[in-house]
Amino acid sequence: MLVVGASAAGLSTAEALRRKGFPGRITVLGDELHPPYDRPPLSKQVLSGTWEPERAALRTEEHLSGLDLDLRLGEHATGLDPASRTVRTRSGRDVRADAVVIATGVRPRRLPEQDGLAGVHVLRTLDDALALRKDLLSGGRLVVVGEGVLGSEIAATARTLGLDVTLAGPLAAPMALQVGPLISGLLKELHEERGVRLRLGSGVAGLEHAAGRVTGVRLATGEVLPAEVVVVAIGAIPTTDWLAGSGLELDNGVVCDARCRAAEGVWAVGDVARWQHEGLGRRVRLENRTNVTEQAIAVAGAILGDPAAYTPIPYFWTDQFDAKLQMYGVLPAAAEVQVVEGDPAARRFVAVYREAGRVTGVLGWNMPKQARLRRAEITLGEPA
Repeated sequence: MLVVGASAAGLSTAEALRRKGFPGRITVLGDELHPPYDRPPLSKQVLSGTWEPERAALRTEEHLSGLDLDLRLGEHATGLDPASRTVRTRSGRDVRADAVVIATGVRPRRLPEQDGLAGVHVLRTLDDALALRKDLLSGGRLVVVGEGVLGSEIAATARTLGLDVTLAGPLAAPMALQVGPLISGLLKELHEERGVRLRLGSGVAGLEHAAGRVTGVRLATGEVLPAEVVVVAIGAIPTTDWLAGSGLELDNGVVCDARCRAAEGVWAVGDVARWQHEGLGRRVRLENRTNVTEQAIAVAGAILGDPAAYTPIPYFWTDQFDAKLQMYGVLPAAAEVQVVEGDPAARRFVAVYREAGRVTGVLGWNMPKQARLRRAEITLGEPA
């Protein structure tokens, strides 16, 4: 087995193969030099300094050794021949296997002028988090570009550190695309109460800079937000450039069937995989930690002959200030949202999302157990 990608998706696939009894050789290629680590803590515990970087490691050295993996770090894949299941690497090696699992994740979107500009950051890797933390500790004003999950988490973490923080983006409230107007409105109130300046409802036109360092963020309205540090959190792009010319279908990820198979002997897992979700009746690509683990188990099973389709109920979470949100299923912005337990004024409640009378999603705000129990009410797929 050859797994391309040594973060959570790749490691979870290797672990699942071992648990299911695969005795053969498993090679895992990783383009970073760090052993496999977890990404959710990067925008929170690692960035805030409450965790040392080593604590983000997914497994101990002893555990990795027990998996008996051929773990090759610093090995960047540059091409794939699906017919022979051979992966080429930047170092000039050709690695061949009976089955290949693509687990190369995503890379952050960037603003056109940000490369080479001091003080401008993205947050995807452990090194990104450490570089951003170093800049934050020097003080100054921070502008976070992007009001999605990652941008909102970074703004909350930085504000907790005492920084002057502005959150900018084109939508009306934090996470408006992910949770709809009711919940995003409550998140907006939370950020404002904690001292985050919100400049929402306007796109970003560019960056201001002098002597090679960022000095501000220019909005489409013409307003300039002064900044010594800027984080660009405007989404991510599946890392599929290395697969150009492979013959695989690449369309917002590696396109797969219902069993996450992209071609004979080739599978995809994690943020990079866009597979046919039979429950939803459409192709889906999920960027969340829970999917990584669940999909890795499904892919390992498919490789070893399990015919079951992968049909999870999507789940993700976010921690911002003292708010812990758990989200199950599909949360359309146009859905009818009803609070069924607790009280939004107390910031402790459960809401259900309905379309055509069916519950499509559940959201818990500081009520994790109750939200998890409501998960059973979710019905996936199109209404009859």
